[in-house]
Amino acid sequence: MGLKTSHIIFLAAAVVASAGCSSAGGEPLPVPGIKPPPGVADQAAPLTADPAAQETDFQAWLAGFRADARAAGVGPATVDRSLSGLRVLPEVLASDSSQPEFVRPVWTYLDGAVSETRITRGREQLSVQRGLLSGVERDYGVPPEIVVAIWAMESNFGSNMGSYNVVEALATLAWHGRRAEFWREQLLEALRIIDRGDAPQGRLVGSWAGAMGHTQFIPTTFAGHAVDRDGDGRRDLWNSLPDVFGSTAGYLRDVGWRAGEPWGAEAVLPAGFDYELADMSVRKPVAEWRRLGVRQAAGTRALPDQSEAAILLPAGHRGAAFLVMNNFRSILRYNNSSSYALAVSYLSDRMAGRPGVQGSWPRDERPLSRDERFELQRLLGARGLPVGNPDGIIGANTRGAIRAFQKSQNLPADGFASSTLLDRLRTTASAS
Repeated sequence: MGLKTSHIIFLAAAVVASAGCSSAGGEPLPVPGIKPPPGVADQAAPLTADPAAQETDFQAWLAGFRADARAAGVGPATVDRSLSGLRVLPEVLASDSSQPEFVRPVWTYLDGAVSETRITRGREQLSVQRGLLSGVERDYGVPPEIVVAIWAMESNFGSNMGSYNVVEALATLAWHGRRAEFWREQLLEALRIIDRGDAPQGRLVGSWAGAMGHTQFIPTTFAGHAVDRDGDGRRDLWNSLPDVFGSTAGYLRDVGWRAGEPWGAEAVLPAGFDYELADMSVRKPVAEWRRLGVRQAAGTRALPDQSEAAILLPAGHRGAAFLVMNNFRSILRYNNSSSYALAVSYLSDRMAGRPGVQGSWPRDERPLSRDERFELQRLLGARGLPVGNPDGIIGANTRGAIRAFQKSQNLPADGFASSTLLDRLRTTASAS
């Protein structure tokens, strides 16, 4: 799934669940393209419990939006046809407002996403679609196995593209969802897609969050990056694999994919490694990492000496380590989850005959619940460490505070929010 403010990154629940993708690595799985712009309100106003009053309010809102859409240049026929007969979709509002109690750890996520069944199916598709994919690689510089891995992750090779009327779902969200202005932008762009004739039978079908087609583009991503590769005059991400593959590879190229470079490789860290260097913000040439004692795991693709890489520890110092490069960051632009990007990277590697993850995972660690993530942040804040307002999201500020606490306890400063760490924070708080 890729809501970048162009794709869909929050969680197209139905698509993700069937494709074996979900939240992992201590981070929510975004829906392709859903990253709200700065300053956009994250909470909707209270909603009346009276369904009749809701519908009345929705229809009044829709009448105003009709006028706005026509003023924005959408054809009157498209406005009338697409916005007539719409109703509030309560399940869409519930999906938008839901907060996962637990997030799956990265190892569980990868177990499902990079399964033998999916690897086998991916290899079959690489063979069947060889001609199309070779042309896409020639024109965009993205390897076939990367495109197929995203296809597998986003819709299980096209078997689950969602079944919502995208206009109806987006209208519900624009009327009363969180980030209403963001959804309004998506709704307007959805109408433009229909108006241009790109929508099959004049109707957009996708996920509750507006992710569409085999590789789940949201409307603004579609507008900026979808291509008509089969030359039929339409950008059809539902029925045309040439358009699907070209659009997917084209998006990656547009966000910085470098042809011929690997995504990265699994790393083996030396004894005494400074775990504060294991952060996506710390980039060094591969040759410099080697000088610091970092080596690649056996059988991995050799990384160029002068290319910059960062050390990723998605499960802390007890888990596998990775040297990740520019193309890994391009995958993150598709879906801003390190677990997702690792799944795409390793699914592509396994389809190409390279090894899977060789390092171990701390499978004895249980994931923190949402309440426990809040508690962890409050306990860090109580020690005077700068975490900001507790929000249950383990972001850069929280990881920095965790590292500071770990250093004070003579622990490896990996910044990983674990149940073991929370227990240590509780113990030190009660002892003080």
